[in-house]
Amino acid sequence: MDALLAALADPVRRRLVSLLAERPCPVGVLAQLADARQPQTTKHLQTLERAGIVTSQRTGQRRIYALRPGPLRELAAALSRLADAADQVGGPHTTYDRYGIGVRTERLAAQEPGWADDRSFTFHRSLTERPELVWRHLTETALLARWWTPDDLRVCELVFEARPGGRIVQEYRDAEDTGDSDPVAGRAEGVVVDVSPGERLAYRLSPLLPDGRPAFTAHIDMDLRPIGAGTDLDVRWRMTDSTVESADFVAGIEIGFGQSLDKLAATLTGSADRTDRTARTDTRSAT
Repeated sequence: MDALLAALADPVRRRLVSLLAERPCPVGVLAQLADARQPQTTKHLQTLERAGIVTSQRTGQRRIYALRPGPLRELAAALSRLADAADQVGGPHTTYDRYGIGVRTERLAAQEPGWADDRSFTFHRSLTERPELVWRHLTETALLARWWTPDDLRVCELVFEARPGGRIVQEYRDAEDTGDSDPVAGRAEGVVVDVSPGERLAYRLSPLLPDGRPAFTAHIDMDLRPIGAGTDLDVRWRMTDSTVESADFVAGIEIGFGQSLDKLAATLTGSADRTDRTARTDTRSAT
């Protein structure tokens, strides 16, 4: 495919391909129709022939070129598969487009400091594990790091002191930036406000702007309630101290934190599966 794309990168060669799609032609006629000199036309046709896009045969004193449709169909199919992958409903590109719309909307609204104050969001997740294990995933850094970023990001620094007045630091990078070659994707700092193990967690968290200033302050309250063998988790976000520059952050809250909670749910489901497998292995070993 690389050879095909390279051969078709030149506009003159694309014009020759278009002409040959209509009918086979000799070099001289193609040069006239493409409004090009014959020696350059010959070189372009030779490039297309090496790429497998055209074929030629000598007839008397003339060389006739014809289009080979097969490679073009293969290229079209490959490009179509790429387009279909990018166009899948609910996929990463859908999220990207949704975020872009949100950014444009919030930038128009962010005209003065405090523009988003008291903006609130609510989230609910029914989780498969008991409140005691959910609580550990909300407060223990090793477990918190597994889910506390949106999709395609990873935690690279995390401090969470699960006590009133405890410090919070969250820094994250692109998930595939394993060599830390790109700039940090984001950093937030905050403080724990209220802790009732297995029941309630409240904290304040401020994402930082590139110059180190807080973009806004998020007041986050999490309530856990046992439901059967699992837990209902309710989260309330409320913003204060919003700056004009915080628009891009605000646009991503609902999408990003929702993705994080989905990762929490998946992590807990995976934890339950691992526990079941361990229990079955222990049972077989005992027998």
